[in-house]
Amino acid sequence: MRYRIVFFLSCLFLPTSHFLARWASAQHAPTRQGLQTVEFSRPLVTQTAFQLSPAPVFLAEPMPIAAPVDANLPDDPDVVLQHAASASPAESSSSAGQSSSKTGAQTGSQTVPPQPAQPLPPPQPKRILGMMPNYRAVSAGVVPPPPTAKEAFMDATYNAFDYSDFVFVGLTSLMAEADNAHPVFGKGVPAYWSYYWRGFLDKSDGDYWVDFILPTAFHEDERYYARGRGTLLSRAIYAASQVIITPDYNGHNTFNGAELLGRGVAEAVSVTYYPSQYATFSVVASKYGYAVLRDAGMNVFREFWPDFSVRVLHRQP
Repeated sequence: MRYRIVFFLSCLFLPTSHFLARWASAQHAPTRQGLQTVEFSRPLVTQTAFQLSPAPVFLAEPMPIAAPVDANLPDDPDVVLQHAASASPAESSSSAGQSSSKTGAQTGSQTVPPQPAQPLPPPQPKRILGMMPNYRAVSAGVVPPPPTAKEAFMDATYNAFDYSDFVFVGLTSLMAEADNAHPVFGKGVPAYWSYYWRGFLDKSDGDYWVDFILPTAFHEDERYYARGRGTLLSRAIYAASQVIITPDYNGHNTFNGAELLGRGVAEAVSVTYYPSQYATFSVVASKYGYAVLRDAGMNVFREFWPDFSVRVLHRQP
């Protein structure tokens, strides 16, 4: 009986002492050794581990890695939000302006169809009917530089000594001799010559005053600028008014002093080579009015001749 009691106590004491020894060593061992006591006592070791460790350790579960998203997909809301958050305000405003401009262009292209380009009016020819000089005319839509003094002199010379001028003066002199416009000249060839040289001097003198001398002094452009578009009435009024209004060297409309004053000077000079009975104020005034109206009518003829040549004659002017 005594041996049984001793054996029982020894079986009870030995594990207990062994456990106490292990526990005492765990109190003075490092944290890793303290964590190894989990095998023996979970509550006690857990408490010991938390006492020895500087901070609690939590083991987080690994987060799933999202699959790559194609940034080119416009319908992905995450991509749109990330792009909007990372884009700068300047980029956002520029992209918004570009998108609005594209939308406006598409809307405009849908609502307003492109207008076809209007064809240019027929150009002004250098000669009308292949005979009449038209050097002073400028085609519609053309803006040449201001004429130099040499160019103005050459234009006046071409107009004064063109072969068509000799024909024109010959026809008017023939009609004046037939009507006996100046009885003092008589009839026949001598009378015809008296009409002819005076008529040619009237025209050439007026060309130099109107086309060269006064335009160069006043810086006026005496060339005729065709309009080519508009109603017949508006174009006719425009063409006839060019004897009163003309552009200067800067392209601004101004009073046509070269035309109105130049014709007056030419008629005043004609008094010196006409008989005294034809040098009265009424005769000079009538000749002056005829010269200005002739220039206005010539401008109207220049304006409509290209259209008449193309639409009626079906040929280039």
